Amino acid sequence: MADSDIPPTPPLLLPDAIHQVVRPGTALLRLETTHSRQGVLDGAWWPRTRDVKQEVPALVSVLTEHLGPITRVGLDAAAWDAIPTRLIIDDRIVHLDSFPVGDDTVLITRGDKDHFALMVVPPDTEPDAARTAMARAVHADNITQATEILVAALPPPTTERGGAA
Repeated sequence: MADSDIPPTPPLLLPDAIHQVVRPGTALLRLETTHSRQGVLDGAWWPRTRDVKQEVPALVSVLTEHLGPITRVGLDAAAWDAIPTRLIIDDRIVHLDSFPVGDDTVLITRGDKDHFALMVVPPDTEPDAARTAMARAVHADNITQATEILVAALPPPTTERGGAA
């Protein structure tokens, strides 16, 4: 295969110090840009913390701008601090569901039955790994689960060996 046959790598679009640059209350989010919704994930979200009351309102606000009113948010109970049963966001009640699923996703419900699955990039993820994972998650033909994307995007652990160099 010639180099010209290799599809270009999608732009990563997030600066290195993104958690420091973006003001609190802003959601770091990428959504799939096609209407097909054939992939496993509809987008990716990179929260700053595991505090639901701090992170979810910004996510719901920005999603409401693009998708319309959000009625429910489903979160992994093991991954978040104290999940309330509902929040009032932009003068609307948004119900929160918590399940011990451990699948690195958040489920968003628009209306009664329209669901969107977003990969959740852990808050302490290095910027390069977060950018790579988010870019993979929004590919229209993605068939990889969030957990697998995150494991693949994380750099291998470095081990320091003692002794003289």
